[in-house]
Amino acid sequence: MTVLTGAHVPKRTLAYEDLGLLAAGAWVLGTGGGGNPYYNLVAIKHLYRQGHSVNLIQPDELADDALVALVSFQGAPLVGIERLPDATRLMKAMALMERHLDRKFDAVMSMEIGGSNGVLPLLAAAVTGLPVVDADAMGRAFPDVSKTCFAVHDLSPGPIAIHDIRENGVIMDPIEDWFWAERISRKVVTEMGSTASTCKAPRSGAEVKSMGIHGSVSRAIAIGQTLVQAKADHRDPIAALLDLEDGLLLYLGKITDTERKTTEGFLRGHVDIEAVSDASSNQLIQQEKASPAAASAKKLRIEFQNEFSVARLEETVIATVPDLICVLDRETGEAIGTESLRYGQRVAVIALPSPPVFTSEKGLQHAGPRAFGFDLDFVSPFSNSKEIS
Repeated sequence: MTVLTGAHVPKRTLAYEDLGLLAAGAWVLGTGGGGNPYYNLVAIKHLYRQGHSVNLIQPDELADDALVALVSFQGAPLVGIERLPDATRLMKAMALMERHLDRKFDAVMSMEIGGSNGVLPLLAAAVTGLPVVDADAMGRAFPDVSKTCFAVHDLSPGPIAIHDIRENGVIMDPIEDWFWAERISRKVVTEMGSTASTCKAPRSGAEVKSMGIHGSVSRAIAIGQTLVQAKADHRDPIAALLDLEDGLLLYLGKITDTERKTTEGFLRGHVDIEAVSDASSNQLIQQEKASPAAASAKKLRIEFQNEFSVARLEETVIATVPDLICVLDRETGEAIGTESLRYGQRVAVIALPSPPVFTSEKGLQHAGPRAFGFDLDFVSPFSNSKEIS
């Protein structure tokens, strides 16, 4: 069997220069979580310098019966800084899954394009020679496995392979549903030190083509390229990003307080931001891409569970998951993770629209604010921006 269809299959070999762009874009799409991709970037650059390379293919290039590995590191982002990623750890989870299925993988794909997991498939691809599919299952980063497009479409959550830095491997099969998949795997990962490599339920080529979130890798590279080019052209990187992504500026300010703690494998907490004003900020606020909240002198609080989940302007909720809430450095446009929030940082808070699969009634059950424990309905600044005051 061949992974690809057709006699002449278009491939794109990712250039060395693409790697940094992908990492920068994946960090923005991480919405504060998913782990800093810098460490995976260092690892893949090292493999490239050793002579490895990675081919990127489009979902429609997969054969229907191709077997696609969905890989990720699972756990708390803060712990991922202490236990640096490497291809060996990832390969152990993939090999465990292949032994369980008695079949080899044909391609590899990220569970989430956001954060470190957006770069992670490149490590597996560089070592194995498998192509990376230009798609993912979230279109961003989410804190748990139940928040994927495949979960919304009621595909099987298992089997799942989990492997730690030692020689501990766990196969979960069968699994009752996606919520049990997350509950049990999270407990396992917590016992392994709050971080582990995983190979989630493999997907067929047909499933990726019909249900996956397509173009994720290309999108992240485009975001990275936009930020780099804006800085080179001495343009506002925030404005350039908003234009590229049809995003919305929510707030400009300075971080005045942050609180976080790691519990049950998640990094939970909040960050408070107070408005600041300068000439460049006022110019950005005047653009059509700015929400009325951006000009407010009120304090903004963003609550997070690995990723930014709910933004409140005083008592008014102005944005929630599944829309992407991103906190970016005001000058460079670089993303700031929840584990890296610091007093005094000058930031821009932006929103990017959610993939449509998560804003359906079923999608909100998996990825809306109530799925994160908030007693709130979904609030999108794209539909409610005129009501914000």
